[in-house]
Amino acid sequence: MDALVAQGDTVRAFDRRVDQPAYNQSGQVEPFTGDFLSITDLRAALEGIDAVYHFISVTTPATSDDNPTIDIETNVRMSVELFKLCVEARIKRVIFASTGGAIYGENTASPYSETDATAPISPYAISKLTLENYLRYFRRKHGLQSVTVRMSNPYGERQPLHRKQGVIPIFLENIAQDKPITVLGDGSMVRDYVYVKDVAQMIIKLSHGNPKHEVYNIGSGVGTTVNEIVAMVQQVSGKTANITQQPVPPTFVQEAVLNTKRFVDEFGALPLTDMEEGMRTTYAYITKQLKESA
Repeated sequence: MDALVAQGDTVRAFDRRVDQPAYNQSGQVEPFTGDFLSITDLRAALEGIDAVYHFISVTTPATSDDNPTIDIETNVRMSVELFKLCVEARIKRVIFASTGGAIYGENTASPYSETDATAPISPYAISKLTLENYLRYFRRKHGLQSVTVRMSNPYGERQPLHRKQGVIPIFLENIAQDKPITVLGDGSMVRDYVYVKDVAQMIIKLSHGNPKHEVYNIGSGVGTTVNEIVAMVQQVSGKTANITQQPVPPTFVQEAVLNTKRFVDEFGALPLTDMEEGMRTTYAYITKQLKESA
């Protein structure tokens, strides 16, 4: 949201929280307290709005994997309701946060490009692809313009503490508190990690430009193993991790790296934050938050 404010945009943030949210550091974001499951709240939040950034998810990959109907009852149903309300409110553009590697499944070898077949095997990714298709319907039926960003694995400051999503913030928070770090399998799983401020700049390019396509991969284009993440976590914290292991869930893919050539060809390559630098900044933020909440 800082990136939008820096562009001179007037920003309204839809949130369940009633306290001062971490994202409103500038004080220039208008908070709108509401429930995503309430059509009344969604309709009111859209008043006077030109563009919608739909980044809400009621579930995480883990929670939807345990109960796949949750995604259908919450994320899918209410997102379709939101798209209907966007048509009603004459919203000019919807920017939808989908998922990167998980949406491609294991149908082809990574790095994945936007033209590769989608074959998601997790409920979370299946629901994201479903909403991509609904946006295509709303574009054709109602003229609702939209751009889907298939993000890899963002990390960085301001993620709430104690969240169970995102390997890097979970590992950094655990090691800061001298808690065990859980590695799935042998640690060879590969993912594409990208610093959150870099993600914001890429999305600004898409939302404020004239994108030629409906879908864009957003990531670093570089694969990093979980074992490499553990090594960097130890490096930036100066601590030795207490590592435990668990089996890899059957709905997890072994490798997921994104090909971002479509974005780069159209908008140019943006300088990306060095991963160790980004992790140091994230670790400093997490330790500060832990001290303040103690």
